[in-house]
Amino acid sequence: MRRRRAAVAAGFCASFLLGSVLNVLFAPGSEPPRPGQSPGPSPAPGPGRRGGRGELARQIRARYEEVQRYSRGGPGPGAGRPERRRLMDLAPGGPGLQRPRPPRARPLPDGAPGWPPAPGPGSPGPGPRLGCAALRNVSGAQYLGSGYTKAVYRVRLPGGAAVALKAVDFSGHDLGSCVREFGARRGCYRLAAHKLLKEMVLLERLRHPNVLQILWSGKALVTMPSNSDLPEELTTTPADMGHPHPHQLCKEHPRLYGYCYQDSEDIPDTLTTITELGAPVEMIQLLQTSWEDRFRICLSLGRLLHHLAHSPLGSVTLLDFRPRQFVLVEGELKVTDLDDARVEETPCTGNADCILEFPARNFTLPCSAQGWCEAMNEKRNLYNAYRFFFTYLLPHSAPPSLRPLLDSIVNATGELAWGADETLAQLEKVLHLYRSGQYLQNSTAGSQAEYQRLPDSTIPQEDYRCWPSYHHGGCLLSVFSLAEAVDICENHAQCQAFVVTNQTTWTGRQLVFFKTGWSHVVPDPSKTAYVRASG
Repeated sequence: MRRRRAAVAAGFCASFLLGSVLNVLFAPGSEPPRPGQSPGPSPAPGPGRRGGRGELARQIRARYEEVQRYSRGGPGPGAGRPERRRLMDLAPGGPGLQRPRPPRARPLPDGAPGWPPAPGPGSPGPGPRLGCAALRNVSGAQYLGSGYTKAVYRVRLPGGAAVALKAVDFSGHDLGSCVREFGARRGCYRLAAHKLLKEMVLLERLRHPNVLQILWSGKALVTMPSNSDLPEELTTTPADMGHPHPHQLCKEHPRLYGYCYQDSEDIPDTLTTITELGAPVEMIQLLQTSWEDRFRICLSLGRLLHHLAHSPLGSVTLLDFRPRQFVLVEGELKVTDLDDARVEETPCTGNADCILEFPARNFTLPCSAQGWCEAMNEKRNLYNAYRFFFTYLLPHSAPPSLRPLLDSIVNATGELAWGADETLAQLEKVLHLYRSGQYLQNSTAGSQAEYQRLPDSTIPQEDYRCWPSYHHGGCLLSVFSLAEAVDICENHAQCQAFVVTNQTTWTGRQLVFFKTGWSHVVPDPSKTAYVRASG
């Protein structure tokens, strides 16, 4: 018996040690370096590592062709010479922004033009309004954050305007995992940079009030530079391209803040884009704002999804649809991250191929006779809008008469019963009812209270808190009319007076302070006080 127990124990120990050795030998690679930490040296790719540099070349070619495909159909071509500077000069304590150096021409095989390209005939002069030279005297450089591929910085221009700079994150997961896989740092940068190029093109092609503005004047040249890390098959013209120089993709981009080519570490001509700056979407903070502002965000999203469903490129879906992919610019919701957007619908041979999968539930969509899943891009956007935005922001603290319509919007998008057209039509209907005051019918007819009007006066103190309020220290609400202000005051037990300001919200409604009394009234030509009549 003792021998048997000893044998079992020895076998268990041996299996444990064998498993530990196997874990050490076959464990996956280390985690990517954290921001600010330089990735360590990577071994050269071997022939068995997913095809080595040939596989890397194939992936870069696929991304390049995707950028080219999205860029077709724009205004006439033109060529402008990109400016360049070092992004690290923006860091606090850096040497400052220097005058851009003349670009170094590097020849490409098979007679393709060098990179960066020289201005062609008819070029519009100096190029973009905002380029490297325009950023010479920026201040307040601040690292905002990074995602899978890109890092974002905030800088202030000499005129005081703040802009965002986007660049490939050299310590990010995308570049780091590629370098560990293929051992070609420059080639991996080109692979990651094409996602930034794709986003540039989509921000331009999908121009809309709810798409982040990436605005410049003049011509820009989106190109795939030569790279000594890439094999020759990547830098030669494929027969099926039908384009004399596949490395050049000429596109006019009116209204872009700018872009800049710079040298960074050992990578020449890296790309930085310059976009408008927005505030991140923080759901907890949004839940504490007024319903009117939360409805504005949902309306912005509805208008955006309608535009994406009918865009010049076709129906566009946002594969990485999360609040962090959006920003708020003066109260409007705008999509800022488009490098994971997709235009092509899903091919199918039957309905079983058209399953939309989400964490909480799945949907099966019909397969069309043409072999495409019907409206899958549109429906994916709508359900993500429901689960991330509508269900939290639309119904809560809404005017009671609007809640049935708002509930129907939430339920219909949650069941994918409506498309983007009907969803937007219903949201616009809510806006019309709210802005016109029609939602107030029969809701303010029973008020019998009388209030004395005190023109050009205000009540600086005697505040109380209500929720939701535009002011955290008092009760500041928007009203359509004086009758609605009276009705609100009658429904607040502590309200004895209110002050109508000359400030309005985005819908044109006036902002009103509600007060507990009027013991101290002071002159103010921009306000009118109303106090409850005695008796």
